[in-house]
Amino acid sequence: ARQDVKLNAANTSLRSKFRTAIKGVLKAVATGDKAKAGETFKSAQKVIDSIADKGLFHKNKAARYKSRLSAKIKALAAA
Repeated sequence: ARQDVKLNAANTSLRSKFRTAIKGVLKAVATGDKAKAGETFKSAQKVIDSIADKGLFHKNKAARYKSRLSAKIKALAAA
């Protein structure tokens, strides 16, 4: 039970880090700053991959998030 408390805290922290990374990219896309969006996407990719490696999310879920964020950045470049 004690280990469960520690693991729960660690997973919650990682999940929060994941959401923050996603929001950072989405904010950069919303402002229309392609350079900043690309930069934040690179750092977000590392966070997403590390969380998938730890087993917090499935690898396909991580890939889906990366794909969607990448598509938004590409759409920003086209516009």
